[in-house]
Amino acid sequence: MVFSLVSLCAREVVSDHSASPCWLMWVPRELYGALLEAAFSSCRPLAVGELVQRWPERTLRVGGRRKPGQTAPSRLCIQSLLLAVVRGLSDHRCSLQVLDLCGLQAEDGGMADSMGGWSLTVALCTMVVQAKCGAQRGQTERKRKRRKELHGEELVSNNEKSLGSSKLQGEDLSKGVRRRMEIEKRQEAAAGGAEASKKELEEKELNSDVVVHVRADLFVNARSWERVRVALGTSGPLKLQCRYLRVEEISVSSIKTLLNLLPHRGLLGVDIRYSSLGVAGLAELLPLLSAFPTLNSLRLHYCNLDFRRDSLGQTEALRSLSQGLAQLKELRRLSLTALRLPGQLRVLLSSLPQPLEILEVPYLSLSPSDLAYLSCSHHSSTLQQLDLSENHLDESTLPSIRRLLSQASSSLQHLSLSGCGLTDGLLGLLLPTLGGCLELKSLALALNPLSMACLINVVRMAVRMPSLRQLLYPNPLEDYQPGLPDRPSSAQLLDWPLDEASDLNMTSSQLNRLLTDSGRSDLILTCDLLNYDKDLVE
Repeated sequence: MVFSLVSLCAREVVSDHSASPCWLMWVPRELYGALLEAAFSSCRPLAVGELVQRWPERTLRVGGRRKPGQTAPSRLCIQSLLLAVVRGLSDHRCSLQVLDLCGLQAEDGGMADSMGGWSLTVALCTMVVQAKCGAQRGQTERKRKRRKELHGEELVSNNEKSLGSSKLQGEDLSKGVRRRMEIEKRQEAAAGGAEASKKELEEKELNSDVVVHVRADLFVNARSWERVRVALGTSGPLKLQCRYLRVEEISVSSIKTLLNLLPHRGLLGVDIRYSSLGVAGLAELLPLLSAFPTLNSLRLHYCNLDFRRDSLGQTEALRSLSQGLAQLKELRRLSLTALRLPGQLRVLLSSLPQPLEILEVPYLSLSPSDLAYLSCSHHSSTLQQLDLSENHLDESTLPSIRRLLSQASSSLQHLSLSGCGLTDGLLGLLLPTLGGCLELKSLALALNPLSMACLINVVRMAVRMPSLRQLLYPNPLEDYQPGLPDRPSSAQLLDWPLDEASDLNMTSSQLNRLLTDSGRSDLILTCDLLNYDKDLVE
């Protein structure tokens, strides 16, 4: 990473905290951003706190997509930032009104000293509640001082009455009458205000209380749900807003409570995982989601929605789900993982008012009729990302897959066919259509029973695709120990040991030699399923 001169100077300035009193008062507002970035990258939590506490701009954005090689801020720096935001509420030098922390959380399995989404959510909720308590203490202190001032004025007035002449006493009496009249007028005005509508008063109170709007991605599970509920329901100087909501292992009623507390503006996505929604629970949530006008992403992972187990009332339940999805006017991304909905894709997707750009349906037990519908639907020509992993494909589904890829050839950027049971013959028939997807950036074919000869043909096709940057290929059948079934499943390929006698590096070398010969140094070949990330090519 090459640093600019400003970045290098900023790193040097924040390196010595003892000198901060000398330079903080002279720093122009244009350099605060560079200094804060240097403080984060150099892990200088004290410098982070001092800069944020007197932040000169109305908006502060920390997070978002990180540059290559850039790590997430450390836990100490994030904690210092949050404490400084609370301190800045009473600092006249701070102009902060919007704090945007979307994307600040570290990825799962990241650096040990970084802060993940779960910890960050708890810290944010604690900050909101602390700010409310601090504001209440400040109000109590101001009231106490005001009472002292009024008491002092009364003592002075009494002394003047006892020592002054009758003329002065008359004047003081008239002043006392005027003061009582002013007090009575203020009381009447307050009483008149109380007669206003309750809704207007509540809105006015909320607007007057909020000093800084805090926007972030919220991660909620059973342990943190109560803290998040309290923070979202707190009215104080900090107002918590949500861009993406991810919930895990909490009940339908708890999810409904969160959705009712969230501000309707600004929520872009909801991700529900490992929660036993059931058909009825999902039908209850969809009308609540329709209240968020900017919602464009809905992800459901392992939510115990299996129509094969519960056939009673299946038609009515599907109709409710279809009607609920139809109300999501701006939905562009739909992820349904392991929900077991064979033959029901038409019912779910046909009601969507807008064509999808991202469709992820792994482990969905798609039937030939599902793929036939998808290939002819209004979604096919707009798909940018398609995940069909772990849905079995065979000769009966081949025409539908070809038609689907042809329809999406001008828009499709990411495609996953991992674990679909693709054999040499089936993939060989599909390669010409795949090669026509000229906008494709990543292609995943892991856990398919393919030979080395077929992999060579795949790479030869890949080097002719100008936009392709990443190819995830499976270990060839020749690399496994003897005894593997003729048509192994993805689970068998995942668990079956590789042959230690064979040179596993030979496969990689042979495939990468094809890249070298074609001059495609920008294309990455990998068989590392665990570390594969399609977003790296963005």
